[in-house]
Amino acid sequence: MRIVDFEPRHAPAWRSLNEAWIGRHFTVEPADEVVLGDPVGQVIAPGGHIFMAEDADGAAIGCVGLKAMADGGFEVIKMTVAEAARGTGLGRDLMRACIDRARALGAPRLYLETNSGLGPALGLYRAMGFVDLPRQDTPYARCDVWMALEL
Repeated sequence: MRIVDFEPRHAPAWRSLNEAWIGRHFTVEPADEVVLGDPVGQVIAPGGHIFMAEDADGAAIGCVGLKAMADGGFEVIKMTVAEAARGTGLGRDLMRACIDRARALGAPRLYLETNSGLGPALGLYRAMGFVDLPRQDTPYARCDVWMALEL
């Protein structure tokens, strides 16, 4: 497995990987559609980054985005690992790529929004040093947990 920067060829996998996990637990919302339909315009062009995880054959098996925030930090968005690659440590590797990139760019923090029903994700975020925040404004109906990691 390897983690690479997003290329236009990854757009279909970015959409399908995220639609799979969101659809398994929730409903794809309008805010999801915007980011999934235009990853370059919505994430990369405004100063963000997307990482894609690929298997030995080059197939996309995971992804995560860093959306630029007004304070110079990044919001961790759309992190998922394909069902067949779960339990391999790939989620931790993707989060480590986010932390390393944000630190290299001098970002003051990482921020994320998630759901209390996603136990493995919450465990990973807490293990990586994220702490809970009070309620924040969000475009997502499914969001009920807010977290940040000071860098």
